[in-house]
Amino acid sequence: MMSLMFRRTVLAAGATLATALAPRKPRAAETLPQLADVLTPVDPPVAPKDMPFFDAGGKTHRLQEFLGHGMIVNLWATWCAPCVAEMPSLQSLSIKLAPHDIAVLPLSSDRGGVDTIQAWFSAHNVSGLPVLTDPKGALARAWEAKGIPTTIVINRKGQECARLEGPANWSSDQAVALIRKLIG
Repeated sequence: MMSLMFRRTVLAAGATLATALAPRKPRAAETLPQLADVLTPVDPPVAPKDMPFFDAGGKTHRLQEFLGHGMIVNLWATWCAPCVAEMPSLQSLSIKLAPHDIAVLPLSSDRGGVDTIQAWFSAHNVSGLPVLTDPKGALARAWEAKGIPTTIVINRKGQECARLEGPANWSSDQAVALIRKLIG
């Protein structure tokens, strides 16, 4: 009798968990904090540790390849609700900053790798952002990120000039102006 009740309880909990783990949808950017309210400048700017990360084809890249360009490096994962919430605004930011030679680099720590990220991008109509991975979280550890999402703003000299621990609305005109000013 006890084992039957135990099984029913476990099955009921499993169904509840399966429902709760359905793919998360991004929230509207309006519900996220404004960037100027949460971004922390780094003064003086410092060079972040240059660790490898990988593209969708498995090719290794390093931040040094982007020296001379501005960068917004976002550490995220598809299972992270705040990361998911800010992804549409990062996509918008990427489009707005591309003409100014500033790249948005979302580095996912998803253990499922490229397939997981591509499936998530497809399901949420995210395009215009590269599929990049940091599968073991080496960059997050090297940069002493307290959690995800963490976003590092890197100027054209390759120096971290600002950081944000947590989500924000990256798509506003004020956010774009602030990023352009920080990057130079």
